[in-house]
Amino acid sequence: MCGIVGFTSDNTNAAPILLDGLSKLEYRGYDSAGIAVRNGEADPQIVKAKGRLKLLAEKTDDGRAVSGCCGIGHTRWATHGEPSEANAHPHCSEDGNVVGVHNGIIENYVELKEKLIRKGYTFYSETDTEVAIKMVDYYYKKYGMGPIDALAKTMVRVRGSYALAVMFKDFPGEIYVARKDSPMIIGVGDHESYVASDVPAVLKYTRSVYYIGNLEMARLTPGHAAFFNLDGDEVEKELVEITWDAEAAEKGGYEHFMMKEIHEQPKAVGDTIHSVVKDGQIDFSAVGLTEEEMKEISQIYIVACGSAYHVGMAAQYVIEDLAKIPVRVELGSEFRYRKPLLDKKGLVIVISQSGETADSLAALREAKEQGIKTLAVVNVVGSSIAREADKVFYTLAGPEIAVATTKAYSTQLVASYLLAMQLAYVRGEMDEQNYKDMIAELLTLPEKIQKVLDDDKERIQWFASKFANARDAFFIGRGLDYAIGMEGSLKMKEVSYVHSEAYAAGELKHGTISLIEDGTLVIGLLTQADLYEKTVSNLVEVKSRGAYLMALSFYGKYEIEDTADFVIYVPKTDEHFAPTLAAIPLQLLGYYISVARGLDVDKPRNLAKSVTVE
Repeated sequence: MCGIVGFTSDNTNAAPILLDGLSKLEYRGYDSAGIAVRNGEADPQIVKAKGRLKLLAEKTDDGRAVSGCCGIGHTRWATHGEPSEANAHPHCSEDGNVVGVHNGIIENYVELKEKLIRKGYTFYSETDTEVAIKMVDYYYKKYGMGPIDALAKTMVRVRGSYALAVMFKDFPGEIYVARKDSPMIIGVGDHESYVASDVPAVLKYTRSVYYIGNLEMARLTPGHAAFFNLDGDEVEKELVEITWDAEAAEKGGYEHFMMKEIHEQPKAVGDTIHSVVKDGQIDFSAVGLTEEEMKEISQIYIVACGSAYHVGMAAQYVIEDLAKIPVRVELGSEFRYRKPLLDKKGLVIVISQSGETADSLAALREAKEQGIKTLAVVNVVGSSIAREADKVFYTLAGPEIAVATTKAYSTQLVASYLLAMQLAYVRGEMDEQNYKDMIAELLTLPEKIQKVLDDDKERIQWFASKFANARDAFFIGRGLDYAIGMEGSLKMKEVSYVHSEAYAAGELKHGTISLIEDGTLVIGLLTQADLYEKTVSNLVEVKSRGAYLMALSFYGKYEIEDTADFVIYVPKTDEHFAPTLAAIPLQLLGYYISVARGLDVDKPRNLAKSVTVE
C-alpha cells in the first residue's frame, strides 16, 4: 500500500523530485513520509515526518534544504508499527551502510529479526522494513559479493511481498531495487533514472518505463537500468512508452480528484467501449478471447475486492440473464482459503483497477495452478495481474488518484456488459437484431452519464447538506439494484464515514427493519421493471417506521414521488446497463456529504488506493 520513489542523476538535486513523486503517490498511504538523499560519497541525509507529506515538505523547504543527486523516498500506510517518525521510512543499518524503503509485508520478519539480534544487530523501530534492510546489510557484509547478491540472498530468505529500493554506501549515485508481488516501475530519461510504485510519480519526467518482473532486481544509474534474476544473471527488458496524458494525474481545476474523476466518466466509459466496438460489432481480438473459447465456457468465476467485487455482483446478473452461463462471484480475500473446486472448462475473471491487488493476484495464481483459463479486467497496463492472466481486457479509465474509485468502477461495468453481450451472441442466446440494438444503446451511455452530471449535481449537493450529520444510511434494492446499492453504500462509508449498509430489499423483514427509526436515511433503488412494485412495497414499509426516503429511478417513474421524500431520476436505458447511470448520483451523494462534513475526500482515514498486502 505504501508509495516508494527513487531518483538518480548526474547533476539534478534529488529531493524536490522525490517530494514531487511522493505527492503523486500519497493516495497509497499518508501516515508518515521520508526521504534519504546522498551527495556523492557523503553519508545519506535522512529526513522523516509523521503525518501528511506536506509536513515533510515543510521540514525540507520543499527539498531545497537537502542536497544530493541520488535519493529514495516513501509515503507510508502503516502495517507493522504505529504511525511515528521512528517507524517512518527510509530505514538504515546502524553504520549507514544500507538505507532503503519498502512497500509490502515481510511475513517472517520476527524470525529474521531474532536471527539478526543473535548476530549483534539492534533495532530502533517496530517495522518489518527495518528487518529487511538490516538483512540486506548482513548478507552484504558477510559475503562481500556486491549489492545484487546481497539482495538476492535476502529475497531467498524473506517470505511475503515487497518492493525494495536501497542505496549502498560503497556505490554512490546508484539505486538497487528488488520486487516480489508489490508494484514497481523503472523510468529512464536523459542522464536520469527513476523508480516508483506507480506511473503518475514519473509521468512529469519521462514516459519511457520498464516493468520489473516478479523476483527480479535492478541496478539504476543515471539514464540506465540493468535487470537481474535471482541467480544474478542479467535479463533483457523492453522499454514501454506510457500513453497517459500527464495532466490526467493532476486536479485540473477541481477541488478534489474524486470530483474530477466523477466528471471524467463519460470519456472513460466511451473510450473503453470504443476499444472493442468496431463498426457496430464487438471485437475481442485485442482481449485474446476467441469465439471458440467463449462457446466452451461452462462456468464463470468472478474474483475481486471492494468496488470491483460490486462490479462482479452486477456482472453476475447481466451475464446469467443474457448469456445463460452460471456465474459465481468471489471475494479475492476468501477465494483461495476455501480451496475452491473449479470446473476445468470454466473461466476465472479477475477484476482490479490497479492490477496489483494482493488478494486478487493470489486468486489468479490459484486458478492458474488448477489449470483454469483466466481473464483480467484491469486499468493499469503492465500490472502484475495483467501480465500473469491468460487474457486481458484493459479498461481505459486513465490514472485514478482518489482513493474511492469512480471512473474505474464505471469502466469495469461496461467491460462486463460487453463480455456478457458477446458471450450471449456467440453462444446463440441473443439474435443479431437484439445484439445490434444493445450495442447501439451502450454507445449512448457516455452522453447519458453527462446528462446526469449536468442535471443532478446541485440537487444532490442540497440533499447531502441536509444529511451531513446522519449516523446511518441504508441502501435497498432487488436484483441489479441490490448490486448498485452495495457500491453506493461503500462510497458513503469510504469518504463520509457514515455507517452505511446495503440490503436486498426482500431481506428487510428478516431482522434489518428493526434498525429503522425516525429520520433514518434509506435510499431505495428502482431501475428493474419486474421488481419495481415489490421494491416500492419495501419502501412503504420502512417509511411507515419513520425512515426518510430517497429514491432513484428512471425518468418517467414519477409516481414514486407519492412514496419517496426525495427522488433522483436518470435517463432511460436498457435495464442491464442501469448500474452505470445509477452509480453517478450515489458517487455524488457520498462526495457531497464528505465535503459538508469537512473531511479529506481524496484521502479517507485508514485507507489506501491499492491494497497490495493481505
